[in-house]
Amino acid sequence: MAAEEREELRAVVAQIRTNLATRARSGLLGVPLRAAPRSGPLVAGPALAAAARSEDQEAAVAVEAGDEGGAPRGGAALQLVRDELGDCQRCKLAPGRQNLVFGVGNPAANLVFVGEAPGADEDAQGEPFVGKAGQLLTKMIEAMGYARSDVYICNVLKCRPPGNRNPEPDEVAACEPFLKKQLGAIRPRLIVALGKFAVQCLLRDDSPISRLRGNFRTYEGIPLMPTFHPAYLLRDPSKKKLAWEDLKQVNAALARVGITPPNPPAG
Repeated sequence: MAAEEREELRAVVAQIRTNLATRARSGLLGVPLRAAPRSGPLVAGPALAAAARSEDQEAAVAVEAGDEGGAPRGGAALQLVRDELGDCQRCKLAPGRQNLVFGVGNPAANLVFVGEAPGADEDAQGEPFVGKAGQLLTKMIEAMGYARSDVYICNVLKCRPPGNRNPEPDEVAACEPFLKKQLGAIRPRLIVALGKFAVQCLLRDDSPISRLRGNFRTYEGIPLMPTFHPAYLLRDPSKKKLAWEDLKQVNAALARVGITPPNPPAG
């Protein structure tokens, strides 16, 4: 390829990236209002009605996302992320773990749940949310009309902090790139962030979870619902009703673009 052609190609790519970044900041990297085959994230709230794109914009987004011969998506992309993570020794948690806990579920899920970090049961089994908090999360997912296999579940951290202490900044910094790559590989229509650490990591917002929950935010153009972590709900069952209200909003947002759970709840 001649130098002039390379420069022209670079200019086109730069223009596309600038357009995408602008649209992401505006919350417009979602699917149109009409129901359509799964090709991008859902936009919740006021941005939903503004999400109609022209055909050339849709093509640019598809190319950038790897839909047309670009980077792999779904299971193949997740496997690449897992391979890159390898036998991770990037932070001080590695020597104390039994198993690295990557994620579980449908690699093409419309809905992803992101938690904080593995606990003792997760560390032992190598799967996220399998202890008491995980059992509650499973019930929450089933109440929405899904099975665990219909959604994708992961954590910010892939290794258990000693004594289930809070994640520390250097640990989050080491793991966050892999969480971002997981979400980029799946490209769900909607994310549910469980607890303050998942919310703070994805949104860069230090506000209390009690203030953030129940209000849609946006992560990389994907609607994100902050809600309470199941472990917190076990400690304070009175908040379960609020968490269920949040999850009903999630179902309603998905329904607006024609996505319904396999077993819709009665009400």
